[in-house]
Amino acid sequence: METAVTKTIDDLRSRGGLKGVDVANITKVSKATVTRWSAGSHSPQPRTQLMLSDLRYVVDKLAEFYGPDEIRLWLNARNDLLDGRRAIDLIHDGDTEIVLEAVERLGDLAYL
Repeated sequence: METAVTKTIDDLRSRGGLKGVDVANITKVSKATVTRWSAGSHSPQPRTQLMLSDLRYVVDKLAEFYGPDEIRLWLNARNDLLDGRRAIDLIHDGDTEIVLEAVERLGDLAYL
């Protein structure tokens, strides 16, 4: 059964190059739980749904600059635009705005 969560996870995989393990790492659940969400047999808690929504929004913004493999790397790697922090950690901690500010700076750098 396709739900909003299954569509979100599918989009994270196709547009963001993220794997089930990446989604599991950011949401701090097991990979098996992500598989159940993908199958539509279970739904994440509301806070986790919000986190997935934020992640999808960030991936959509990054897709303006990068392909899926580069997006996955950008999210998982330490980043100078994030003061050496990783975007997935910030998103997990509810600091998505900091990540979005960094993505916006990518746009500014593109026009230099």
